[in-house]
Amino acid sequence: MMTVFQAARQLVSRTLAIAFLVIITGVQAPQAEAGAREQAKRIHDRIAGVPPSAAKLAEMEQLLQGGNAVAAAELALQDPAFYDVTLKNFVAPWTNEAMSPFVPLNDYTATVIGIVRDTDSANIDFRDVLQGDILYKGASNLNIAPHSNSNNAHYEELEASGLSLSDPTVLERTSQSAMNTELPPDATAGVITTRAAARAFFSAGTNRAMFRFTLINHMCNDLEQVADVSLPPDRIRQDVSRSPGGDSRVFLNNCVGCHTGMDPMTQAFAYYDYEYDPDNDPDGEQGRLIYNATGEINPETGTRVVAKYHINSTTFEQGFVTPDDRWDNYWRSGANRRLGWDTGLPGSGSGAKSLGREFANSDAFAQCQVTKVFRNVCLRSPGNAEDIAAVNSIVTIFKQGYNLKDVFAESAAYCKGA
Repeated sequence: MMTVFQAARQLVSRTLAIAFLVIITGVQAPQAEAGAREQAKRIHDRIAGVPPSAAKLAEMEQLLQGGNAVAAAELALQDPAFYDVTLKNFVAPWTNEAMSPFVPLNDYTATVIGIVRDTDSANIDFRDVLQGDILYKGASNLNIAPHSNSNNAHYEELEASGLSLSDPTVLERTSQSAMNTELPPDATAGVITTRAAARAFFSAGTNRAMFRFTLINHMCNDLEQVADVSLPPDRIRQDVSRSPGGDSRVFLNNCVGCHTGMDPMTQAFAYYDYEYDPDNDPDGEQGRLIYNATGEINPETGTRVVAKYHINSTTFEQGFVTPDDRWDNYWRSGANRRLGWDTGLPGSGSGAKSLGREFANSDAFAQCQVTKVFRNVCLRSPGNAEDIAAVNSIVTIFKQGYNLKDVFAESAAYCKGA
């Protein structure tokens, strides 16, 4: 006969066994659900930077369970925070030499955001970031400072308004040539000729900064990575010493490597400058982009070329004297053929627009955009053969329409986690 104690112990054992079975069978199936839900949340967090609504999370989870991670990521791209937070922080470092994300909204950042937003709905693609007569600004009916070519108040007030840049009635598309009478359409070159870029990279100096930071931000190479001492030095300007410190070997083994490629292409910017008052406005906050159009002559050079191209001319008087804005891409020969220049383009031209087109149609440009997005979404650089294969696959997809949203969606789908 079973004692009360034995009966109680048996009851407890049965209860524990049932509970254990419930845990095993009840959690086993939901574990797949929890995995998909976790992946959905991770995708949304990485793309939008904010949690999804319950309804969107459930919809993304369902798509992931059906094996459609890219569609789930595309849902996350619809969140306004993708434009207002993720893209703004993604682009902001490109707009200043310090590469800081902690800068106000400006015409450079707004234009990139607009191009990404409108690729599906307008006849533009991401290559216009370096070659288009394109500009995005706040809509005319907003209660903010009017657009100006001499300050950034319009964009700062647009950002402070709290209105979403994802809304076409807030951030509208126009052309640079319409907003800046200094720039004829053929002198526009996407973000290169925005006011923010001019302030950062055309201000003072020799305009080589614009070349270098375009190379860094849109080709993912700095000058040291593309140095090639095998190219002819015939276009290196007068301001570069041929014997730094009295040693010509420094020039031949170091300086030549960068300047042989850079100086012939930087000639594209010979008619551009950023005009400001360094005594009363040392940071150039009230400055403006200027361009010497046909018929405008600089009094110091006697041509359309701005004076900075002739500074320090006595450093090496036999050096190249810039006569116009014709550029040539010497990197189509030598080691930098690896950048994948478009054979359908001539490799030379006049002005910033044609140089921007040269960059935007290279393999390096497409590879760079994908690599940057991959790092932003996956929180790491491509680190193994599988990552590299994924990046190469996304590059192929990107080149089909140059839609950066596709790159974000594909990268997020790849890095969704197991």
